[in-house]
Amino acid sequence: MPKTINVRVTTMDAELEFAIQSNTSGKQLFDQVVKTIGLREIWFFGLQYTDSKGYSTWLKLNKKVLAQDVKKETPLQFKFRAKFFPEDVSEEIIQEITLRSFYLQVKDGILSDEIYCPPETSVLLASYAIQAKYGDYNKSTHETGFLANDRLLPQRVFDQHKLSREQWEERITNWFIEHKGMPREDAMLEYLKIAQDLEMYGVNYFEIKNKKGSELWLGVDALGLNIYEKEDKMNPKIGFPWSEIRNISFHDKKFCIKPIDKKAPDFIFYAPRLRVNKRILALCMGNHELYLRRRKPDTIEVQQMKAQAREERMAKDQERSRLNVERNAREKAEKEKAELQSKLILLEEEFRRLQETLRDSQDHIAKLETQFEESERQARELEEERRILEEKRKLAEESAHLEKEEREKLEREAEEYQAAVFRKEAEMALQAEERQRLSVELAEAKRKQEEASTELIKLSQQPRELHYAENDEDDDVTANGSARIDIEMSSDADEFLPRPEESRVMHLDKANKISAQLKTLSIELAEAKDSAQETKHDEIHKENQRQGRDKYKTLRQIRQGNTKLRVDQFEMM
Repeated sequence: MPKTINVRVTTMDAELEFAIQSNTSGKQLFDQVVKTIGLREIWFFGLQYTDSKGYSTWLKLNKKVLAQDVKKETPLQFKFRAKFFPEDVSEEIIQEITLRSFYLQVKDGILSDEIYCPPETSVLLASYAIQAKYGDYNKSTHETGFLANDRLLPQRVFDQHKLSREQWEERITNWFIEHKGMPREDAMLEYLKIAQDLEMYGVNYFEIKNKKGSELWLGVDALGLNIYEKEDKMNPKIGFPWSEIRNISFHDKKFCIKPIDKKAPDFIFYAPRLRVNKRILALCMGNHELYLRRRKPDTIEVQQMKAQAREERMAKDQERSRLNVERNAREKAEKEKAELQSKLILLEEEFRRLQETLRDSQDHIAKLETQFEESERQARELEEERRILEEKRKLAEESAHLEKEEREKLEREAEEYQAAVFRKEAEMALQAEERQRLSVELAEAKRKQEEASTELIKLSQQPRELHYAENDEDDDVTANGSARIDIEMSSDADEFLPRPEESRVMHLDKANKISAQLKTLSIELAEAKDSAQETKHDEIHKENQRQGRDKYKTLRQIRQGNTKLRVDQFEMM
């Protein structure tokens, strides 16, 4: 049985283990990886490894894995990475797995500062990143400190500003809240649409020299070849679109590019090592092929993939709409529940108040009834005293024949008794008025008692349990490595291919609200910035802003003039 070799392939978010044979080709291993992760847009990606000399190299698909200079270790180590980048992510990326792979790789490039991103844009991108990770902002779960373990911004941004991590989190969360309702894949796409406008996005840089020996950078990207001065990797000085390049060849360290314009001289530069020229050639071929493919009708395979992606998106949109309806219904029910609970609390407070009022009314009525009974008793006593007085008066009249002394005594008693009766009558008059007032007050108290009792009965009849509707939401091209290679690239007709990239504008320039917020944040961050920590890239970015330059304005500028003029300009650098 043939001996197997263990291989570990690291994607941006997973580690895959494979066992290969000694005769397994690079393509067979690559096909196994993309099949495992379900990726079909294979033309963007490749397998990267570290060779025996410590250089990062792309695995050649047409050669056996073990025949290549892969560092000998167990298991063999490879990285699954994007080798070529789309011109416009919103137009070219079809599958969600492709979108996620690009998103994670570009995000890592920005956070590690391989791709320069200004501080205010870093904050905006971080808000899309946490939308992609956590979904919609939720005040109850996304409390202060919930981003404590997340890698949010480039370390350079932290170092340059006198702001705490909590202050950065607050600024990121302010934008995060505004993304409510944005699906995770849309957040990843927004991240990439902003990132692709950064000057260093998707560019592979190589150290080169012109005939004069000046040290320069060659930038290879989806749109063509650009030349940079040694101290500035953000602003190219000369550019050649792929459609202007007829032929590419190299002999050892010398690299030669023949323009389609026959009047223009060859564009020649020198790389420090042969292996660098091989890598430049491979990247030129792949990017050139994709550049031409984008400007021609889609193949049947791509048309089918796009149709399938549209169907999947439609199904997802329908499912998302259903979940949104359920979520809105649940939120509405929870709101109604909260309102009913508040109303219940108010009703219970009113219930307690009415009970207290009823008790007070009952106590007051009992007191009034006691007072009324006492008043009635006193009235009866007065009536009895009147009767006795009348009897005494009659007795006095009948005793006229009595002795004078006896008669005077009886008259005095009658007068005293009469005075007492008069006093009692005065008191009883007052008491009669009091009885009248008590009678009215008693009637009013009984009326209030009846009302309180009626309200109490109504309240007691209202259900104390609140029922509400609940919905269960399931939230949410390779060179062969010889020392001399000559490759034909474009034909004369390709010179007139459309160049839509030259009329593009920055994605953020189309979003007025976000653009205004970025300017405000930029001013705010400038006040907290430590100027001593500024990097060369910060200075270049600041100067670009002052002059009103951006990636696409620079692109139009460096492609001005005919090819001969630009080649001559390169030679003079």
